Amino acid sequence: MNPASGDNASPAKTPAHVVTKRAVTGWVMYDLANTIFAMGVTSLFFPFYVRDLYGAERADTVFTVITAISMGLIFIASPILGAMTDRAPKRMPFLVASTLICILLTTTLGRFGFLLSAICYILANIAYQAGTQFYDALLPEVSNESNRGRIGGIGVGIGYLGSYIAVGASLYFGTGDKPFLFVLTALLFLLFSLPCILFVKERGNPNPRPIDFEMMRKSTRETINALKDSSRFPGLGRFLIGRVFYTDPINTVLTVMSLFTVNVAISSGLDKEAGEKKAQLILMFAITLAIMGGFFWGWLTDKIGPKKTLNMVLCLWIGNFILGFSIGVFKLPIMAMYVLAGVAGFALGGVWSADRPYMLRLTPPDRIGEFYGLYGMVGRFSAITGPGIWAASTWFFIRQMKMDPLVGQGISMLFLLAMMIVGFVILQKVDDKPRDWESLGRA
Repeated sequence: MNPASGDNASPAKTPAHVVTKRAVTGWVMYDLANTIFAMGVTSLFFPFYVRDLYGAERADTVFTVITAISMGLIFIASPILGAMTDRAPKRMPFLVASTLICILLTTTLGRFGFLLSAICYILANIAYQAGTQFYDALLPEVSNESNRGRIGGIGVGIGYLGSYIAVGASLYFGTGDKPFLFVLTALLFLLFSLPCILFVKERGNPNPRPIDFEMMRKSTRETINALKDSSRFPGLGRFLIGRVFYTDPINTVLTVMSLFTVNVAISSGLDKEAGEKKAQLILMFAITLAIMGGFFWGWLTDKIGPKKTLNMVLCLWIGNFILGFSIGVFKLPIMAMYVLAGVAGFALGGVWSADRPYMLRLTPPDRIGEFYGLYGMVGRFSAITGPGIWAASTWFFIRQMKMDPLVGQGISMLFLLAMMIVGFVILQKVDDKPRDWESLGRA
């Protein structure tokens, strides 16, 4: 598959590809739709649901363990799913199926007891993560090499409006009736995903192949060989290893931000209900900066390249984890959380705006689905290890050492800081120059 949207892609086999404004709009709207789920379910309502049942002392551990189980399963499935989409006639059916499964399971949360809700959450999150992988692989269908950063950045920026919708719903309806909020989130996810499903028209796979057990076995072997063969795929292995380390702390922050913010608010003298409301307002502020960041970093990626852009973003994250440590350990006032959340939001928009185009620079056109499976795989691996490390460290400091929950969370920020620094260092030897895949293939 040709990653550009021009007309040089095998004219005998595929029609000239024309990117319409409607297709770009549809693709961008899906980012908004799945962000409603990410913010509404994974960052707000389900953590609060767990906190209601288990209290502040156990909420971090229980929720992050559930998340790690979910991410572990999608970690195993990601490369196979990517290889399947490379061989299938089109990717869109995979996106539709994963979206509908996620929506259906989300409507069941909080209705049938904690165990069943936890299982449904795990499966819904798997479907959401798979859908994100299929969605990312559709970026070449709505962009070309010259505007990929900008369009990806628009997706990130507009996508964060979904967070406004999710947080706004919780502020309007309150957080007491969580089953209702889960259903509302599912319906909003469905509504805003429809433009992508209806308007993004794929060129289709000019060389579809059978999807069977032999394909899965061969795909696994090819994936391992791709990681080993640095001459054919220069920089790929190192980039993916670095991505494990820098997405690890970011995924963890997204998972525990609301719990951390509630503890800061309570430490500042607010009660639990007022603390949850304050957490939502701070998240709204972070979302505002994330929207601005998505547009800014997308523009900057096209201007100076994905590597330089991502380096700047990761430096912001390093400074922010130092601030997070200080807020927790020294119990800084609630206003410090606005700074932390604002920088995190602005930097978060930069991560996805820069590293998706970065990955495409390292990916041959005919293996986008498979290699985006790897890209998603390392992100999911980090979503296992990060929450796992957070769960273990907060359990040790809060439950075993009897520290205040906020102080234990603050010390745990140091682990996230260390991983971010390691990821930054690893990436420095990976260049982002466009590859000549034809020459590399002959070599």
